[in-house]
Amino acid sequence: MENKTEKINVNKEELKKRLTPLQYQVTQEAATERPFTGCYNKHYEKGVYRCIVCQQDLFSSDRKYDSGCGWPAFNDVLDKGKITLHRDASIPGMVRTEVRCSKCSAHMGHVFDDGPPPKNLRYCINSASIDFVPLKPNSNIASGSPSTTASFSKGHVKK
Repeated sequence: MENKTEKINVNKEELKKRLTPLQYQVTQEAATERPFTGCYNKHYEKGVYRCIVCQQDLFSSDRKYDSGCGWPAFNDVLDKGKITLHRDASIPGMVRTEVRCSKCSAHMGHVFDDGPPPKNLRYCINSASIDFVPLKPNSNIASGSPSTTASFSKGHVKK
């Protein structure tokens, strides 16, 4: 089931105050954090990963796996309507598929077709573009609506 997500406009000046410089560069300027530096690369707690800009739920920990690429990898999204895909030819000689949040258009990372079966997808996502909401007991990740408490911080990347 795909939900239509209502788009929002983000105030860039407010984001510069709220996000770290890296989070801003990744989400607003389509930068990529260095591999193996993001705090969610080897993070396997149960819960939901969501957009750091607008807090839209995007990925479930149930779909996270260690791809060895140096960034958090997921084999699916919570709902196809939560992301948009865009052609990215920013690297000469290489065409990739960029992943953006459908609600605020923040850059998340890229999706590749070398993931595990059955979908063979690898959503390669910057830790700086997401936040994590741990799963509370008796909640359901698959529903996309975990009963959780969020904590937002600027400490997403190792120094």
